[in-house]
Amino acid sequence: MPRATVVCVERSLETEVSQAVDAWLRWLPRWQPATHRGRVAPCRRCLGSPVLSAAGLGSDVPHGVQHGLSTRIKAIIDHAVADYTAKNLPMLQGELDQQAARNRARSYRPTEGLDPEYEGMPLDPEPAPGAPFLFTLSGMADEADAEVPALPPLSEAAKAALRQEVGLADEYANMIGREVCALLLGHRLRIQEAVAQYVEPQVAALLDELTRSLDSPFDPSE
Repeated sequence: MPRATVVCVERSLETEVSQAVDAWLRWLPRWQPATHRGRVAPCRRCLGSPVLSAAGLGSDVPHGVQHGLSTRIKAIIDHAVADYTAKNLPMLQGELDQQAARNRARSYRPTEGLDPEYEGMPLDPEPAPGAPFLFTLSGMADEADAEVPALPPLSEAAKAALRQEVGLADEYANMIGREVCALLLGHRLRIQEAVAQYVEPQVAALLDELTRSLDSPFDPSE
């Protein structure tokens, strides 16, 4: 990649990462701890994410706070990889275009148009034991997907060529991911200051309330 192109990509990424952090910082004051039961399955997007490590958001930070930032950063990486794929990987781009057309043909698409804080999150809450749902959003989405014809099969030669292009796309994604993580290091201080201002007091209040309820499980006036 020519040096001028590399510098341009770095400057563009620097701007996009800064804007993503700014957007997350504007959203953070509206964050509130979830009151519903937590899910058993961990979030594959956030668990062990190098992006969150670079941002300084450790496991002690609530997942909703982490997810809002990791989703915004993932969108930057996805956009860069999509641009690279469109310019350099015609076979993979063709497969993606077919899949996109198939997705648009579905009658029900509940995962589209969500705010970054909700992208990639489960569509349905965990059912209560012994009380299954009559229907679920994910189930309705699966039914709509089943109504759309599957993509035509590929020949073995086409599969091999496609695997090669997927490998190149993965390599580029890893490169962009490392660049993004390096850029996030420059935003760690203001990210941590915002967490200390808006998140930690709410978590501390929840812990205090839990402590009081454990010390006095019954109302003394009763």
